Amino acid sequence: MTLHYEIILYWSEEDQAFIAEVPELPGCAADGETYQEALQNVEIIMQEWIETAQELGRSIPQPRRRLMSA
Repeated sequence: MTLHYEIILYWSEEDQAFIAEVPELPGCAADGETYQEALQNVEIIMQEWIETAQELGRSIPQPRRRLMSA
């Protein structure tokens, strides 16, 4: 499954880990010891978030499109 959601990735001093959040999917976030690990983990969590929403009959937000200009 290809997902096209925005991911915000940052270092958390409090957690001593990288945090990856998906703003369009409420509560969808993951962490990791490295930037790459946090990204891999959040990809799994996004799929699980969508599968759970489908099972519960909840709506799944469409990915927002960003206007790109040169």
